[in-house]
Amino acid sequence: MTEAPAAEPLLDVIDLRTCFWTEEGLVRAVDGVSFTVGEGERLGIVGESGSGKSAMAASILRLVEPPGGEILCGQILYRGRDLIGRSENEMRQVRGGEIAMIFQDPMTALNPVFTIGDQLIETIRLHRKVTTREARELAIGALADVQIPNPARRLDAYPHQFSGGMRQRVVIALALSCRPSLLIADEPTTALDVTTQAQILDLIGRLAEEQGTAVVLITHDLGVVAGFCETVNVMYAGRIIERGPAQAIFDDTQHPYTAGLLGSVTRLDAVRQERLRPIRGMPPSLIAPPPGCSFQPRCDHATERCRAESPELLAIGDGHLAACHLASQLNLGRGRFGGLDGRGEPAPREGAS
Repeated sequence: MTEAPAAEPLLDVIDLRTCFWTEEGLVRAVDGVSFTVGEGERLGIVGESGSGKSAMAASILRLVEPPGGEILCGQILYRGRDLIGRSENEMRQVRGGEIAMIFQDPMTALNPVFTIGDQLIETIRLHRKVTTREARELAIGALADVQIPNPARRLDAYPHQFSGGMRQRVVIALALSCRPSLLIADEPTTALDVTTQAQILDLIGRLAEEQGTAVVLITHDLGVVAGFCETVNVMYAGRIIERGPAQAIFDDTQHPYTAGLLGSVTRLDAVRQERLRPIRGMPPSLIAPPPGCSFQPRCDHATERCRAESPELLAIGDGHLAACHLASQLNLGRGRFGGLDGRGEPAPREGAS
């Protein structure tokens, strides 16, 4: 009996390189990134500010254009077709209709001079063949889905008449109103309090599951992705330096940078809360990065080889890869960080009520 061919990934990013021109020089914001997203998968992209996460997301949607920036090379295959080769008219149909994005600042995504209804109805009519009346009903339903009270009345309100958490709910409604296959959420909870963060993540997860939408969650906080994502990519200096199933990333950490990010996660289940351990130093310049491993100036384990030779992203275990010369040789606190949910709390065990 022959095996069935593997399903084609929904999104396949291959050797993506994106740069920006500044007065100081060329910034290599995304430097050879490759990853895939399957149908309905939840992928976390984690890293400090300046690691290239948002530039990568903007590249996928072809929002990086000369003269400010440019995709130098690589492929962005969506359902097998390269987005880099598509015309701007084709990309307008892809953005919002097939791939949607939630931005970290809802006021950036919402036009302050138009009502919420105007913006929802315009988006729905752009991607779905419906009348204005039908689009209005769909817009009311979209606000109801994200638990906005009195959705029919709030449809005529302006963005400034909503709280920060409610504005983010509106942005989610806007992003999912056309039932995209892929949702990119770029730091969707950064400006919100912890309780609202949990509500927003639960909302994104529930609606994505109901619609069969794959999610790429971009964040600087590994605690946020712990209970939400199936797979995690850790980015540093424009590259993916560790990748694997979420449980492997937490329980069998292989890169010192990932261990540093985990060391900044507060554990509420600890008998005695350990002092948070910030990563020393600053992220490297993407104009003139250091030789060898880009993390070596901040790494407590760096060797002469680390300072001279850039490590490749190599397999450590089943689906687990790390770009570190010392992978599998260091004890980076395995098992100390596993089982966190999206709020940095211990996740309930299977079968627990």
